[in-house]
Amino acid sequence: MKPDTNAQRLDPIERAHLRDPQDLSHTIHRYPPQAEFTDFIGRFWFPVWSVPSGARAVQRVLQYPVCLVVVTAEYSRFYGVVSGLSTTALAGDGWAAGVMLTAAGGHRLTGRSVDEFTDRHVDLSQVLPSNGAQLTAEIRRLMAEHPAAEDSHRAVMAVYEKALRGFLPIDEEGHLVNEIVGYVESNPEVLRVAGICAHFGLSERTVQRLVRRRLGLTPKWLIQRRRLHEAAERLRESPASTAELAILLGYADQAHFIRDFKKVTALTPGQFSAQSRG
Repeated sequence: MKPDTNAQRLDPIERAHLRDPQDLSHTIHRYPPQAEFTDFIGRFWFPVWSVPSGARAVQRVLQYPVCLVVVTAEYSRFYGVVSGLSTTALAGDGWAAGVMLTAAGGHRLTGRSVDEFTDRHVDLSQVLPSNGAQLTAEIRRLMAEHPAAEDSHRAVMAVYEKALRGFLPIDEEGHLVNEIVGYVESNPEVLRVAGICAHFGLSERTVQRLVRRRLGLTPKWLIQRRRLHEAAERLRESPASTAELAILLGYADQAHFIRDFKKVTALTPGQFSAQSRG
């Protein structure tokens, strides 16, 4: 497994990461899980950073509809989905060893409705009371000396997989929510919750309850987040007419698109495009 550090081709994680191209403070190494974990783990990721003394490098992410497990030298946490813009300020020299779960993974790991964790995080020991502290200590030991080395990452992934194997297999409802999220993310023509309901043969009430319980948000949010991801990707790739992009993304008018984009990113589409292309 080789880390994906190709900045020229946007993968789903880069699509979500609103990284300033002039920010050279960090490198993110990403790896897929072993086949047995693909319904539970979306990706392992290892950011390693070095920020000049006294400075901060703020990372801005339009998070996917998934929960995260993150261990650093300072903390270990379980994160619910952030409904708006997720921001993290990097300082000094550091690293993180993270697991991006699938849509089904958060509920499977916690055993609870993940709307309890929306827009918040808890210490990992609250989610893994029996082995969270041991897992954290082992990961810190493995990452301490060579945090950017692939061998370190492989060793950490093995530790994570050993700790999480007991949560397999994913339940039937988990498979369904994974399919719903995959359907929304891969079909830009889905602009209404009714489209999800029709495709899966489910009532709107059933879809609403399922997505709230497994993701902590709403089906409408899923669609909106996919549109914003697509908008960010297109604005980074080339200059674009805001009016044309609004039509392409299924907005009724340009003003609605600009308002939605700025509300979440704090930038207009034009400002984001200019920043992203340097």
